[in-house]
Amino acid sequence: MILLVNPPLVKPSEPPPGIARLRGALLAAGLDCSVIDANIEAILHLLRVSPSQSDKWTARALRNRERNLAAIRNAGGYSDIQRYKRIVCDLNRLIELSGNGGPDRISLSNHGRDDLSPVRSGDLIRAAEEYEKNPFYQYYSRRLSEVMERDRPEIAGLSLNFLSQALTAFSMAGYIRARFPRVKIVMGGGLVTSWLRNPHWNDPFSGLVDSMVDGPGEQALLAMAGKRDGLVRAGRSGESPLPTTSSGLERSRVFADCRFPVPDYSALPISDYFAPGPIVPYSASSGCYWNRCAFCPETAEGTPYQPVGPAEAVRQAGRLVQEMRPALLHFLDSAISPALLQKIADNPLGVPWYGFVRVTRRLSDEDFCRKLRRSGCVMLKLGLESGDQGVIDEEGKGIDLAIASKTLISLKKAGIGTYVYLLFGTPSESEAEGRNTLDFTVRHSPYIDFLNLAIFNMPMNSPDAQKFGTAPHYGGDLSLYTGFEHPKGWGRAQVRHFLDREFKRHPAIAPIVASDPPFFTSNHAPFLYHQSEKG
Repeated sequence: MILLVNPPLVKPSEPPPGIARLRGALLAAGLDCSVIDANIEAILHLLRVSPSQSDKWTARALRNRERNLAAIRNAGGYSDIQRYKRIVCDLNRLIELSGNGGPDRISLSNHGRDDLSPVRSGDLIRAAEEYEKNPFYQYYSRRLSEVMERDRPEIAGLSLNFLSQALTAFSMAGYIRARFPRVKIVMGGGLVTSWLRNPHWNDPFSGLVDSMVDGPGEQALLAMAGKRDGLVRAGRSGESPLPTTSSGLERSRVFADCRFPVPDYSALPISDYFAPGPIVPYSASSGCYWNRCAFCPETAEGTPYQPVGPAEAVRQAGRLVQEMRPALLHFLDSAISPALLQKIADNPLGVPWYGFVRVTRRLSDEDFCRKLRRSGCVMLKLGLESGDQGVIDEEGKGIDLAIASKTLISLKKAGIGTYVYLLFGTPSESEAEGRNTLDFTVRHSPYIDFLNLAIFNMPMNSPDAQKFGTAPHYGGDLSLYTGFEHPKGWGRAQVRHFLDREFKRHPAIAPIVASDPPFFTSNHAPFLYHQSEKG
């Protein structure tokens, strides 16, 4: 028996795709598997804890707790952005105060501590040793004990994708090691993969964590469970079995080529998530098909692009739609491939969907955008990054701003929402180029519905880190980024001042910034956009 756990804390809008995909692979191999989404369960637990503070805001939030929980799970709660913000901020107020004035800082989208850092291995080990001090301990100690005693798993897999999960993941690991020493502890997920691919990695967690998994965890878990000679011998619902190989590298490639397992969400509390109906996450690839952006951590880490074929991806997504009847399908790909976009356009999934895409000439075609809208596309996330062609070219983004302009206009005419990502402070950008991005954004503000404004972090393994990096262990030994001396003097402080004092305050941009859903950002944006279009 294998137990898979999604630790707190991440945005509680949808079920965790990582453990759902692992469960799908394990069930396909005939292996028994339990799952706990400790994230949604822990957040609901904290909402039931009465805060000690008694100001008017807190009293209102407490009085309206059940009403707000119902509203965040109903389309009516998204009909007006101001009402939506009040609902979310009142719920967050109760979460925020659950730390009771201690060192923990908790919100609906993040967890951190003033005295412990998730980028320092010593602090994570301390979190494991002092597991009773974790704010989620009261919840997870009871829940883990219940499942351990009932199911008696041999392996406990902790899915660690974000820094906001790290302190609690290690607290859980410390608890399991102390209370259930026979259980093998495995950690995997995006954050763990990034740690392992750092050339300076020197496992500081041996003795606490039995195995740290690099990349997709299906192969590793199946091997631990004794399925070394065949990844999946019998598929679900008539799926083809995967071939048998002996080489680890070969086995990994075969697994990717023979279709990712269909995620299994059936054991997760679908009705508990903070959304007006189920959101079903689905990934049709790992890595990025472009994979050339100089600033991208996936490029720095050498993450290969491994896609499911477009026809198979549509088949798998369609199966999830039939099983789950979702309100929204969320494509998790770093960028949905043009081939898959075309396949979806030709074979509508019968459900609203959204995801990340690269700006391409095809998307500048208004007729194609209208076809995407008819297929169910309600919003696309666009990694534009800059409104200066020189910066885009220097950073290897591979975008033509003239095409980007036509794309934004075509998507707007087709009725598809746009969530545009901009990145400031890359090595090739000076203040002058930053102002070009401001001008581009102002000119296209009628076609931009939401904005994500980020300040560049230098990936530890990127080629530019060798030229400009100044702090090998920036913030801690587990940091994925390095401090750097900006070659054009456009450092983080200057960029932040520009964004806060000028960019966000521009009359054409300020309303777009104000429309961003607090805490949930792009996860709730499709619902708010859909409601505004209906209005």
